Amino acid sequence: MSQGPGVSLIQWLWEGRTFGARIGTLALLPFAILYKGISMVRAVLYQSSLLGTTSLPLRSVAVGNLTVGGSGKTPVAAWIAQWLIRHGTKPAILLRGYGDDEPLVHARLVPEAVVKANPDRAVGAAAAVADGATVLVLDDAYQTLRIARDINLALIAVEHLDYSPFPLPAGPWREGWGALSRADGIIVTRKRESPERAAALADRLSKACPRTPVAVAHLALTGFEGLKTGQAMAEDALQGRRLLVAAGVADPQAFAAQLQERSGKAVQLVTYQDHHAYTDADVAALLNAATTADYVVVTEKDAVKLRPRWPADAREPLVATLGVQWERGLEAIEALLSTLVKPSTSVI
Repeated sequence: MSQGPGVSLIQWLWEGRTFGARIGTLALLPFAILYKGISMVRAVLYQSSLLGTTSLPLRSVAVGNLTVGGSGKTPVAAWIAQWLIRHGTKPAILLRGYGDDEPLVHARLVPEAVVKANPDRAVGAAAAVADGATVLVLDDAYQTLRIARDINLALIAVEHLDYSPFPLPAGPWREGWGALSRADGIIVTRKRESPERAAALADRLSKACPRTPVAVAHLALTGFEGLKTGQAMAEDALQGRRLLVAAGVADPQAFAAQLQERSGKAVQLVTYQDHHAYTDADVAALLNAATTADYVVVTEKDAVKLRPRWPADAREPLVATLGVQWERGLEAIEALLSTLVKPSTSVI
C-alpha cells in the first residue's frame, strides 16, 4: 500500500513507531495526564449528581466510543435509525455539527430520518420534535454527560488496540476502559481485523463487564456506486484493478486495507485530515494522480464534499458503501432498542 503526502501529524504521532513519534508522545504526556484527570473528575461529578443533567423530550439512544473517531459511529447510528424506522418510529439523528459532512452523510444514508446538527443536543432534540420525530439517536454522544439518555452504546474498534494507549493529546483515548461502566451495551467493531481478534476482544469485555451485553459488528464494504450517477458497480468490478484511494476520515488505513483486499493489488492511498474540506486544488491533484489508476475510490464522508466539485467531464470516482454485518450479539442490541419503540409519555 503506497501512501500519499497527506499523512496527518495525528496519524504519525498516534500510530507511528519512529523515534520522533515517541519523543512527541513523551512531550505531550503531561497534557494527557491533565486531560485524563479532568475527564475522570467530570465523570464522577455527573455520576454523583453534583452536576445536573438535561432530559430530552423523547426516548433516546446514544452512540459513541472511547477514542477519537474511526470506530464506526456513523454506520452504526444509521443502522439503528433504519431499525427504528422498520419498527414503526420516525427517528431523529442528532449530531454535534462538527464538520459539514456528517449531516449530509446521514441524510443520504437514512433519508426517512430527521437529521439535526447542533452542539446543544437539547436544542437539536426540540427542533427534531417540531419536525415530527418520535425517537432520538445521538451520534457521538458517549461523553455528552449533561444530556440524559435511555440507552448508552459504546463502540470499541479492534483496530484501535494497536494505537497509542495514552489519553488525548498523546494518544486517541477520550476515556479509559473504566468508562464502559456507563454502557448499556458494548459493540466491538472491525474493518480490516480478523473475526477471531474481534471475538477475543468481545470475550475479554464480557468477562470485565458481565452485566453488559457485548456484540460484534463487521463494518464491511457492501458495494460501490458512481459519485455523480449513483450507478451501482458489480461486487467483483475492482478485482485486479489499480485503485487510487482518497480518504479524509479518522482511520484511512483501514479503509484502504479493505479496498486492497477487494482488488487484490496494492492501492495508492491519499489521506487528508478527518472532515477535510476539499478545495478545487485538491480535486485537481486527485485528477492528476488518477491518470495512473483504473478507479478513484472515496468514502461516503468524502463523497458528499467532492460531489459538487468534481468536474462533469471527468471520470467519476466510486463511492464505497459500508454496511453493518452483525457477527455476534444482535439479539441483545435489538432487545435494548425495542424499549425505545414501546409507547411512552413525553417528559415535557
